[in-house]
Order: sequence, then C-alpha cells, then structure tokens
Amino acid sequence: MMIEGRQQRSIWYEARAGEVCVIDQTRLPHEFAVYRLQTLEDACEAITSMRVRGAPLIGVTAAFGVYLALRENPDSLETAVKRLRATRPTAVNLRWALDRAVRELSEQKPAGAAGNALEFALALAEEDAACCEAIGGHGGEVLRRLWQERCAQDRPLRVLAHCNAGALATVCWGTALAAVYKAAGAGVPLQVWVNETRPRNQGGALTCWELRRAGIDHNLIVDGAAGHVMASGLVDACITGSDRVSASGDVCNKIGTYQVALAARDNNLPFYAALPVSTIDFDWPSADEAIPIEERAAEEISVTSGIEAGGRETRVRQYPEETVVRNFAFDVTPARLVSGIITEHGVFDANRNSLAALAGAQLSPSDP
Repeated sequence: MMIEGRQQRSIWYEARAGEVCVIDQTRLPHEFAVYRLQTLEDACEAITSMRVRGAPLIGVTAAFGVYLALRENPDSLETAVKRLRATRPTAVNLRWALDRAVRELSEQKPAGAAGNALEFALALAEEDAACCEAIGGHGGEVLRRLWQERCAQDRPLRVLAHCNAGALATVCWGTALAAVYKAAGAGVPLQVWVNETRPRNQGGALTCWELRRAGIDHNLIVDGAAGHVMASGLVDACITGSDRVSASGDVCNKIGTYQVALAARDNNLPFYAALPVSTIDFDWPSADEAIPIEERAAEEISVTSGIEAGGRETRVRQYPEETVVRNFAFDVTPARLVSGIITEHGVFDANRNSLAALAGAQLSPSDP
C-alpha cells in the first residue's frame, strides 16, 4: 500500500535495530503508528490485541515471533510455538505457519537457531506477498469479467466487501482487496460498498483507509444495510477474505459474513471468497463439524472509542456493565452459498472435489 508516497508493508524487519516492525492497526484510521516487536511476548500481544490481524498476517507475525523467542533462548522452539498457537484459535494460517516453522527448525543446531528462524520468517513474508499478488491477479480477472457481463462496460462494477481483507490483513496486497486493486489497475471502474463490520469496525477503520489511499471510490454502510443495497440493485458482486475454509468449501470469516452470503444468494449475486491455500484446513471436513469460534471481550461491543472535536481520543461506555454481552468474532458460510474460492493457484469451486487439487500445495509451496 502507498503511505506518504512510498510502498509500505504491514510487517517488516529492521536489521539495524534488530526489531520486527508492524503497523499498529488499533491506531488506524486516526493515526499511522509503527509498533516494534522485540520479544516473543511482544509478538503474542500484537496478535491477541489485534495490532496485527488478518489470517495471513497473523501467520507471518507468528513466524517472526518464533525468531524473537529463539534469539533470546535457542532452545525455546517448543515453548514459543505453544505460546503463539494459543493467541488466536480460529485463523488456521497461524497453525500452518507454526507447523512449517517446526518442520524447518526442529532439526537445526541451537547455535544457528535464531538466524535460521529469521531466514524462515523473511522467506515466509516474501512468499505471502507473492501469493497475495497472484490472488489479486486471479480475482481481478473475475471482477473484470463480471464488469463486462453485468455492466456492459458503461458503468462501474459495484462490489460489496465485509471486514478488511486488504494489505493490512497480509504482508501486502491483501486477498479480497487485492482483486479490487488489480482490477482497478487494469482499468476496471469500481465502486465499493464497505460494511462497517462491528464490533471492531475493520471495514470502516481499515478498508476505507486503504481504499482512500488507493483512490478507489467507496461508500461506508452499517452491516445491517448490506441486504438493502443488494435488494435495491446497487451491488453486482460480493467478495470477502477468509480465516479458515473447510475441505468442502465452507468459509469461516468475520462475523456477519454469513448474512452477506445469504442476502447475495437471495438477490442472485455472486459471492466469492479470496484466500491463500494456507487458509484451507483440509483437516476440517465441512461445516457439519464445529470448529473453535473465537469469542472476544465484551468491551469490544459495550465500549466504543473515537476522536473528539478537539482531536483527543476518548472511550465511551454504550451499555451498562451488567449487560450480558456475547462477542462472537467469526461465523461460517456454507459452501452452497459460495460462488467460488479465489486462490493464488486460480479460482476453484466451493466443493471437496475441486479443492482437493490444492491439498499438496500447502505442504510444498511453489511459485504461484
């Protein structure tokens, strides 16, 4: 993404300071701030507090967390992996990245453990960047085709997005928004409806922040308005990211995605999920088998924060403390509602037979 005229990744390593740097997403959209990770605990806190979020970025951050742990204690691989694995239960990329780290590093001698771990984390970051650019290429072609078919090339393609699946959710480019960026770069006129995405408002705070810097026309709406704009004929397609996809094509994503997919189906609109193959959990057969759905703190719903007229940040309690709040962070969209799964290897049908062709790509990643 472009920040002050230069390309900026969501995570990077500063060799001179020996620090892993991330964009602190809890400060956006009002302040662009860099948060520096120096220890394993820093990495864990960044993930749990959602300074970094988005399944691919969580995986890469965890890899850097392994490096920070081994830099302090070369014999701490097992402890570090266990600690990092507990930070977020739903996004499968975390487990995938840590499993790869164990395979890569478990046989290494302690003397070179930290250096090898840093090399692995840097390579994983580059892999994610290339992967997401490839996802954008395939997804951009999907959007270009839809523009030609639905808009007769005489008006913008109107896309509805939920949560943030942009550069901030990955090392760079993003997943669902990568398709938007690639399509826009290819000359497809676009208008994006952005769901606010309560309770943390990643759509309003992060997706709008990205789209504004990319110069892409967009409108922010509350989550409950998604069905209305679809029924009003103001949407041509829906595209989201994902935190976990079953072997049968069921899509686990930010809470509220299921309602978007239902409304899309009722209005005969395509609903696509864009994600790296690492997000597919081939050990999760289908939505018939439950997965851990993260339930976060009640304060994310009952307390809101913002900027006062004078520029001072403030927090306001919306509901009494005794109000019982259940804050489910994710839901599952059944495969039958998904028009296609966009990956770095192409677009696949949301079913077991189609996705089975990707099973080997997780174990032996290759150039997209």
